[in-house]
Amino acid sequence: MNTGRHENGLNDFDQFGLLISARLREATEDLPHDISERLRAARVRAVAARRVALVKVAPYTSASQGTLQMGNEHLGGWGRLAAFAPLVALVLGMVFISIVQDDKQANELAEIDSALLTDDLPPSAYADVGFTEFLKSEIRKNQ
Repeated sequence: MNTGRHENGLNDFDQFGLLISARLREATEDLPHDISERLRAARVRAVAARRVALVKVAPYTSASQGTLQMGNEHLGGWGRLAAFAPLVALVLGMVFISIVQDDKQANELAEIDSALLTDDLPPSAYADVGFTEFLKSEIRKNQ
């Protein structure tokens, strides 16, 4: 959708909003008085709530920007280094998880190989996917 400005100074979203507003206004002319009054009251409450929300957001934005600027000035070398600590912890955690998973997979394969070498079954039985899953379930039961 093109959001460029038109000759009247409105973009496509503003024009679309005005079109919807006009259609709704036309439809409300035929409503009974009690329903139109409830809609008017709801509209007044919605506009008031929107104004309150805008007032609450505006000071928070400027205060947070000031806080961030003040915090950056006092960080120093150790503070900047400490800012990367969570990233380093995340990378180390991921490496640790990878090592543990590789070790677990190697242990499972070693158990299957040892079962293959010490059992009386022919190796073709171990080529069957279902039998391999059966062995894994038996190993888990024995642990």
